[in-house]
Amino acid sequence: MNKWYIITGIICGMIICFSCKGKVSKIDDSITTVYCLTEELKKTTAIAPVSIQPVHEQITMSGKIEYNENDLLIYRSLLKGTVESVNFELGDYVHKGQVLATLHSEEAQELFQQKRLYETQVEMLKNELQLSNDLLRDGLSVKIDVLKTKHELEMAKISLQKVQQTLAMYRVRKDGYFDIISPQNGYIIQKTINRGQNITPESEPLFSISNLKQVWVMVNIYASNLREIKVGDTVKVRTVAYPDEIYIGKIDKIYNVFDDDEHVLKARVVLDNKNLQLMPGLSADIIVNKRTVLDSALAIPQSAVIFYNDREYIITHKSDCDLKVRHVHKIASNDEYYYVKEVLDPDERVVVTNVLLLFEELKNKA
Repeated sequence: MNKWYIITGIICGMIICFSCKGKVSKIDDSITTVYCLTEELKKTTAIAPVSIQPVHEQITMSGKIEYNENDLLIYRSLLKGTVESVNFELGDYVHKGQVLATLHSEEAQELFQQKRLYETQVEMLKNELQLSNDLLRDGLSVKIDVLKTKHELEMAKISLQKVQQTLAMYRVRKDGYFDIISPQNGYIIQKTINRGQNITPESEPLFSISNLKQVWVMVNIYASNLREIKVGDTVKVRTVAYPDEIYIGKIDKIYNVFDDDEHVLKARVVLDNKNLQLMPGLSADIIVNKRTVLDSALAIPQSAVIFYNDREYIITHKSDCDLKVRHVHKIASNDEYYYVKEVLDPDERVVVTNVLLLFEELKNKA
């Protein structure tokens, strides 16, 4: 009897063993099983269409997000003074006309005195010009005297206008104080002004403002890649902070001087910054397609590919209850796509998020 129990146990063990091998072998090609996406899982699972595309080799270059210098306002004070108060911090959004700081200045009082002086001078020269014209008509004066008075009047008006513009720009008050007001809307991106600080026209800029609606991406081009990069090339930009966000732009300028420190040529890409995620100072990868096209193949997003037992798999989706794990064979790849030999059905798409989770679920249910 014991002998029969032993034989029976061996046979059962062999059956279980062969059964296990059968399950593993399914992973080698594909897994087809009944599994439905739950309502909760559907909220975070992204499905993407795929298509036959040219197989592009790509170059990935490093770079950095920088301010758009054409939109950068750097502020210096033309008046001397001592800072009494500062009403903003670095990174604040300020509005045009907003009071940013208040300074006490002897020059502010001098400006009011100059204004009164030029106003008086303009009135006197107007009267003098009127008198000179009357004398010229009566033959008691010469035209050169009229022209001289007219020139002096114009110069006095220009001087008065300059003083009035300075008073308006700084919002100068009669008590010897003046306000620094914001010339435009935007973010404070640099700040050196502090309470108690003495300011002169020679001081470094007090602050800088940019609206950050557009930014520059400064691209590092190594000598080995120069032949592949041209002005007008379409590029894709991906930052370290938001690696899943891709921004499309064009190279609009190549600076034809090598950077001595980094030993690279610089290129510029101008990008719209609608959601303000492109923050100056962020490192970025800049991807550009090479000009040569190798072939055409099915392009699978990188995030859809699973590596298991030294093979590549994808999960195809026809409906929420029709998911399949498929083994694919790579032809080529770049930073965006895996190009594979296989072709999917017209109604098949691929899963690009929660891929590992679904792969384990389908593998365990097979």
